[in-house]
Amino acid sequence: MQIKLLVDGGAMKPGPALSQKIGPLGMNMGKIIADVNKATAGFKGIKVPAVLDINTKTKEFTVQVFTPPTSELLKREVGIEKGSPQPNKIKMGNIPLEIVIKVAKIKEKDMMVNGMNEAVDSVLGTCMSLGLLVEGKNPVEVIQEVKEGKHNDLISKGAEQASPEKIAQLNKDFEKIKKAQEAYLKEIEAKKEAKASEAATGTAPAVAGTAAPAAGSAPVKAALAKEEKKKK
Repeated sequence: MQIKLLVDGGAMKPGPALSQKIGPLGMNMGKIIADVNKATAGFKGIKVPAVLDINTKTKEFTVQVFTPPTSELLKREVGIEKGSPQPNKIKMGNIPLEIVIKVAKIKEKDMMVNGMNEAVDSVLGTCMSLGLLVEGKNPVEVIQEVKEGKHNDLISKGAEQASPEKIAQLNKDFEKIKKAQEAYLKEIEAKKEAKASEAATGTAPAVAGTAAPAAGSAPVKAALAKEEKKKK
């Protein structure tokens, strides 16, 4: 029989859900946990899908590990716990293309894609849903650049690590973007507080409106354009 699991890489622990699945089989829970942790040790800090293939007669088992979801791999690389609640308006990071390539190399064998370029495109799509900029751009723009062959050299080399200078510049650019988003984030918080007050008092306090960053002409774009002018 097979038992599907979703575990913390290298840190699976006993719990009620696992006991319900394994307990009735009369197997060594400690050994199962130890073997799963060993098999998933390379994915510490993220959720990993795994399957226990159990021979119920002999009590022998094997552990099959699958690669974590693309979103989990990206979040680990960026150092965030969650994606953006509003990907088109709130950005969570500004990453180099090398990180996208690194994740694409891990996931390619599990994807129904024809080569690394398509795998990179798929990861870029996930970057979009998480609210991540890539090279300071909307991932849609980078997908188009990949299709045009602008990044063929980098992808063919399988580059996984950007230079410290490049990372520093991307982080510097993102600091400007974060500042541009602060007004919108404060507005969200103000609306939450207003709703809580309304619920408590039965009145509807006025909340000063601050327009959300608009696609194409958002503070995100403005901040990047300003930075580009400085570079020129």
